[in-house]
Amino acid sequence: MSCEDTPARLTWEIQLYEPCSRVWICKSYGRATTSSTPGDIARAVLAGYLAATAARTTDTFRVVARTDAGGACTVTVDQLAAGGWETDPAVRQALPLYLRDALPAG
Repeated sequence: MSCEDTPARLTWEIQLYEPCSRVWICKSYGRATTSSTPGDIARAVLAGYLAATAARTTDTFRVVARTDAGGACTVTVDQLAAGGWETDPAVRQALPLYLRDALPAG
């Protein structure tokens, strides 16, 4: 088993930007133990959340994923549109069922 295959605890937070107060508000929070990277988890969480939720076009979302070791990754909707990304089965397995079911089969 290599270092990349060692599962790590990871937390993720879906945030909504509130323009009037200029703060990011937590909409959802989750945890997983996975060998997937925080960036892959963050992309999958954001894609699943946006597919499962009826968001207004004026809403601005992002996901911040952090490992216990302190590595953090932030993914925005603009980064999802950068194309060419597919959800890995290991990433899909680390998500809660409501997000996993919202992602397109692939």
